[in-house]
This record gives sequence, C-alpha cells and structure tokens, in this order.
Amino acid sequence: MLPTAEAHDLLDLTRELCERELAPKAADFEARGEFPREVLRTIGRSGLLGLPYPEEVGGAAQPYEVYLQVLETLAGSWLAIAEAVSVHTLACYPVYAHGSEALRKLLPDMLGGELLGAYCLSEPQGGSDAAALTTRATRDAEGRWVVNGAKAWITHGRDADFYNIFARTGAAGARGISCLLADAGTPGLEPQKAENVMGLRASAPSQVLFDNCTLSADRLVGAEGAGFTIAMEALDAGRLGIAACAVGLAQAALDHAVGYAREREQFGRPIAEFQGVGFLLADMATQISAARALLLAAARLKDAGRPFSTEAAKAKLFATDVAMRVTTDAVQVLGGAGYVSDHPAERWFREAKVLQIVEGTNQIQRLVISRALVRG
Repeated sequence: MLPTAEAHDLLDLTRELCERELAPKAADFEARGEFPREVLRTIGRSGLLGLPYPEEVGGAAQPYEVYLQVLETLAGSWLAIAEAVSVHTLACYPVYAHGSEALRKLLPDMLGGELLGAYCLSEPQGGSDAAALTTRATRDAEGRWVVNGAKAWITHGRDADFYNIFARTGAAGARGISCLLADAGTPGLEPQKAENVMGLRASAPSQVLFDNCTLSADRLVGAEGAGFTIAMEALDAGRLGIAACAVGLAQAALDHAVGYAREREQFGRPIAEFQGVGFLLADMATQISAARALLLAAARLKDAGRPFSTEAAKAKLFATDVAMRVTTDAVQVLGGAGYVSDHPAERWFREAKVLQIVEGTNQIQRLVISRALVRG
C-alpha cells in the first residue's frame, strides 16, 4: 500500500534511477570491488537518502512504509546501493534524535547525500555482545574526548565523511557507553583496508582504528552514558532496512528464475511447465510475499508510534532467511547457468548470506523475539 500520490511518484523515480544509474553499473562495480560514491551522491541529490526524516532538517518526511519500499526497489537492482542507503539512514539517526542544535546543523548535508555516514559499533571481539565493547573515550586536561580502540565490519569504513563512534566512557556494561561524532580525516581515526568479502564487494566493510583520536567536548551525541540506548534505538529501525533489502534481493532472484524457466527448454518444452520447477517457483513467490507482509506490518507500527522492536526482529529474521532460500533455489532453477557469473543469480546467492549477519545476526533476532515472549 502506498499512502499518497507523492509516494507513487517517489517509487516511479526510484525505478527510473534503478534502470538508468544502477542496473547498468552493478555487475562492473561488483567485479572490480569499487565503491560507487558518485552513484550514492546521485541517489542523495534525488532525495532518497533522507526519506524518513522531517523536511525541516533536509529529509523528505516519508513514512517508513514508503521508505522501505524504496529500499526494496533499490535492492532489486543493486544490493550494495540499497544497503548503503540503509546504513546511511541508520548513521544519521543519533544526530537527528539526540544531537545538540550545533550537531543537527549537519543534517541537511547528511540527508542530502553530500556527507556519507558510518556506524561504528561492532568490534573485532564483540559483534553481537555490543554492551561489552572495549573502545574507550577518556577526557584530556582540556575536556576533549580521546578515543582509543578498534571497530570491525564497518560499512563505509573507508569512504565515510562522518563516523558515529560508540565508546566506553564509564564503567563496564551498557550504561557506561557513549556516542561520539567524528569527521573523516580526524587525526587518529584510521580506516583500514577493505575486507576480502564473499559478496557486496562494491561496498566491502573495513576495520576502523582509533589511536588517540581527539574530539572536542561538543562532539558527544546525547547524554554521557546514553550511547547503548541510542545504538539500540537505531538498530530497531535499521533491521527493517535490512529486511527490505532482503525482500528486494529475493524478488529479483525470483523474477530472473521465472524468466529463465520460461525460456529454457528440456524434453521439448519450457522447464517452467515441469511440476518440480513450477512448485519451486511457487514456494519462492509465497515466501517473498509473506516476508514483505511481515516487513510492512512492522513499518506501520513504527509509523503509528507504537512499539515495533520485536516485529522488526521478526521481519529481519524471516526476510533474510527467505532471501537465502530464494537465491539458493534460483541458482537451482538455472542449473549450471546459475553457478557462473554470466547470470546475476550467482552474485545474489553470495550477497544474501551477509543479510543474515548484519544489523544483528539472525540468532540474535531469535533471542530478541524469545525474550519478548517470555516477558509477556
């Protein structure tokens, strides 16, 4: 469901951008492992990097339900772009929701695509257990924050213009974590080489090291000790973004498999007419529809201002598992053709795996859901 004519126009614009800017470039950028920064600037200047944020800070004031459908559409053409939009939207949240007036003046450039964001929460020894992070920020004699530590698996780690840094400023545990904002090029902020990843090679993550990275006192986002709460608030919404990416990727894989099955003939007829293939396609389509419905139901809760954390976990869990199943089955439908890079199914299969890991592994999503059930 699209609530307004404006939303219809927005999706039409997104499809046009996909056809003109994304689809023709995706395979080449992925093969070369090159980050598509100029493509993201085009996306930003088209108004797609600030969709769920208010107009007064440079956003487009769109409901999450609409924003997620835009992400789905982008992912169907190029997952790296959709994931980049999702992560950037996540990275803008701390400043928007908790930043000082001075920091919020950065939002128009953030949401307009001139400044690209990174979200530095995970660490080499602590991905799922975010409350146990060890990166530390201490005050120097002048009251500035001095950050030391390492973050891992950071999307846009080498390419971001600003970094949300979640660091320990107090005692052990969640209440001792704060959020700081750093600009790219800050002395002591040291992005490392891109990881050699299985999929999303055009947007490979990297470690980011902090070696006496010094930030002024006004770079604290929100209250001291509120960082873990800020991180979890952002991740609830971010999980919906990854679920939307998963649905878009799965839909692209299904569409390609159906097209191939209609054309590929064996034993004198298209393989789509064989029940074994037809039933496989039917199951793929049903799973995608169910994932999309779960995702949009969670989005409507968020748009209505109602609790949506558990539903976001369900959507992320189910949609990303569906993407893995559907892309696997798409390769099977294509047979040998699906195993070579001449067809995009091979790339989609590799890319689907990471969606079960980012923004909280699917095991963590099950933990979130089970704890909610126990609490009642």
